[in-house]
Amino acid sequence: MISATRRYSRVAYPISTPSDLLVELAAGNPVVVLQNVGVDWYPQWHFAVAIGYDLLEEKVILHSGIEARHILSWSRFVHTWKGSGNWGLVVLPPSRLPATATERTFLESVVGLERSHQWEAAAQAYDAARERWPASLAALIGLGNSRYALGDLLGAEQAFRAATRAHPLAASGFNNLAHVLAEVGRHEEALAAARTAVGLGGPLADVSRTTLLEIQAGEK
Repeated sequence: MISATRRYSRVAYPISTPSDLLVELAAGNPVVVLQNVGVDWYPQWHFAVAIGYDLLEEKVILHSGIEARHILSWSRFVHTWKGSGNWGLVVLPPSRLPATATERTFLESVVGLERSHQWEAAAQAYDAARERWPASLAALIGLGNSRYALGDLLGAEQAFRAATRAHPLAASGFNNLAHVLAEVGRHEEALAAARTAVGLGGPLADVSRTTLLEIQAGEK
């Protein structure tokens, strides 16, 4: 199911608590849920879409099978949903963040779009993440990588430059910026960025050194 959402350029964001479910529904975001409508020793798995709730009546409204508005008591729903470990999925356009989104979980969800080569959708999602978390290094690097994959070298450069400004001690921004600058023929700037990445060291030290050597070799 998650793979299918990515094929349609949607972000699949997981949730796993009743409170998160209610927050998403209050924000107008339907939630795909997996229920065990059987018994513990003989489970019958069933996907439904939670579309609303009534706290006063203690009821949940589901799109279940061919039934557009299946009303279930809150206690019964919680019991059937608990059987799947509270498996839930918010499926949204990439430009829209879930109401319960956290930076790490949302960006992990966006990586799935990259792996599916949905680069435009990934770029839109990273842009949305930047609006929520302006200094997010992962969002800036992801945006730059997505723009690069789309052939938008100027957009990639802008994203990587923003990463170097927001995180001057992170080698990844300088290393990726060096690649883009070298590709557009700005070798002196590329060398400077690559040398900065090497000087910063860290877990990407070997990658940064390789980038610098490749740029130096390209000048000859």
